[in-house]
Amino acid sequence: VQLQASGGGLVQTGGSLRLSCLGSGFTLGYTAIGWFRQAPGKEREGVACMRTRDRSTKYVDSVKGRITISRGNAKNTNTVNLQMNSLKPEDTAVYFCAASRSGIITSSMLNPDAYDFWGQGTLVTVSS
Repeated sequence: VQLQASGGGLVQTGGSLRLSCLGSGFTLGYTAIGWFRQAPGKEREGVACMRTRDRSTKYVDSVKGRITISRGNAKNTNTVNLQMNSLKPEDTAVYFCAASRSGIITSSMLNPDAYDFWGQGTLVTVSS
């Protein structure tokens, strides 16, 4: 199982970035795909997650209205994207994508412990 995150970079406050997570078998066996982030000295937190069976999504309050998680199109079903707009300095972190193969309830969708597979991170830096 491999998950590969990409798309990070340096952007000014108010700018946008699109992160992508490329994985194997997203169409089979995974119950949820999530994006998490970890800033220096802070715990890893869930940013946005999608449950695969019903495409339901969940976002941490601090990103609602600015960040959107989505699956790739029909030609890119193994990709999950994170469109990030109106970025703020507090969004600066290493962003990770993760996949769960266990049953996942709504209240656990942003819990890192509910995810089984993790990709390497991609750094997002938002300058003020």
